Amino acid sequence: MLKPAPDAQEHHWSKRLILWAAVLTLANILADVVIGSPMMVLPQLLEHFDTDQAAWLNASALLAGAIWSPLLAKSSDIFGKRRMLIGTLLLACAGALVCLVAPNVWIFLVGRFLQGAAFAAVFLTVALARQICTPRVAMALVGLVTSGSSIVGIIEPFLMQPIIDVFGYRSVFVVAALLAAAAALCVRSFIPESPIRKPGRIDVRGALLLGGGLGAMLAYASLGSDLGWLSGGMIALLASGAAALAGWAFLALRVDEPIIDIRALSRPILLTLLALVLAAGSFRSMLQLTSIVAQVPPDLGLGYGLGDGEAVAVLLAAPNLGIVIGGTCAGWIAGRYGPALPLVGGIAVGTVATFAMLAGVSALPLAIACGALLGMAAGAIGASGYNLATGLEAPERQGTIAGLVSVVLALGSVVFNIAGGEILKATHIPGTLADGAPVSTATGVHLYVAMAGVLFVLAAVPAIMLSRNRPAAPAVPGPPQRPRSPAVGR
Repeated sequence: MLKPAPDAQEHHWSKRLILWAAVLTLANILADVVIGSPMMVLPQLLEHFDTDQAAWLNASALLAGAIWSPLLAKSSDIFGKRRMLIGTLLLACAGALVCLVAPNVWIFLVGRFLQGAAFAAVFLTVALARQICTPRVAMALVGLVTSGSSIVGIIEPFLMQPIIDVFGYRSVFVVAALLAAAAALCVRSFIPESPIRKPGRIDVRGALLLGGGLGAMLAYASLGSDLGWLSGGMIALLASGAAALAGWAFLALRVDEPIIDIRALSRPILLTLLALVLAAGSFRSMLQLTSIVAQVPPDLGLGYGLGDGEAVAVLLAAPNLGIVIGGTCAGWIAGRYGPALPLVGGIAVGTVATFAMLAGVSALPLAIACGALLGMAAGAIGASGYNLATGLEAPERQGTIAGLVSVVLALGSVVFNIAGGEILKATHIPGTLADGAPVSTATGVHLYVAMAGVLFVLAAVPAIMLSRNRPAAPAVPGPPQRPRSPAVGR
């Protein structure tokens, strides 16, 4: 294992560290653009490729990210975080170019598979930050880079829509390719390589089994609602995913260097992952509900509804602003008191905001406040989860554990978004809106909110257990002390 040089880590905020933060945030912005921007042109994509499989076009990059993550995470511990981050960005660039020129939907999905590698950018920037900075500075930096990219969610529609109107759907992939290339160049030019690596080899079979199993399970959760939970194809997908995960677990217990060492997952790490999967499912499902309720006019008399012209834009922008604030503050607090405390705080804020939405679904000012608080909770939970998990792991395995955190966050988001969607589907009222889109009854909306609130309460249990046994806050590095010489003439 390589040891960091005395001056390899940044000890305090400086112009150089601000530059690093900007570059790493740029890399994370790519992940948001890859996942979100194509949804702005989904109708054009469906028409161009003459398909009605919106679910596949929507979920393909996220599923690919789950497949890429274990391999890239383990590789980063062996070959270096910076090197793998650059490779990830270049893969995403190549994927955008494939999507740009794809003659049919199958080639397009290949491009989305390559683009999905951008999903790894988030945990790679986290692992890199933890090793190029001292712990206190790193925690603040992690909070900033994991949440700062959410500002794109506020301005992206205003920037991209005029470009799409002029140049068509392909402009989304041109922008993604340029952004990926620029981010790769900036990382290569300004970010130092991680000073700690672990010599070893990649368990390729384990990576393929774990990534493929996760991708299959997430595909079942994402697409089952549209294609039929009990259809032959979906059952086969579920069975193959379960078999792949079982094969990975069997292999992981028998090889010397598994892609994720199950035996090394300590109780605090398992508690952290449990809190994150529940909390992520809660705040992501609530953000999904907010976007749905925002489109329902209150004059329909359903007992809820917030659709009111320009106010809806504020409602949808508030969570993104909250994520930036929550993540940045959580990183700062973690550097002084440890990451368990802001994790509990984020869950507490999310719990209050979620239950307040029982009234907020029919009161726009309250809904905007709740949306901002939910965003703050999401930012704090994400940043604290990365800080807590990587802080519990040895430096040479921080890339692997950061990748596992990303997968857990995605898993919770997908599963509980689907669960919430099924609640709304079970209580929907067909053909209520002007375009004929179904909406749910007030009972369905309130059940949805209650589900999310219960998830937050459950997430608080492992988070509180962690906070009671939290490690001391990172020590502030000081100037080296010279050894005292024996006193003369004592």
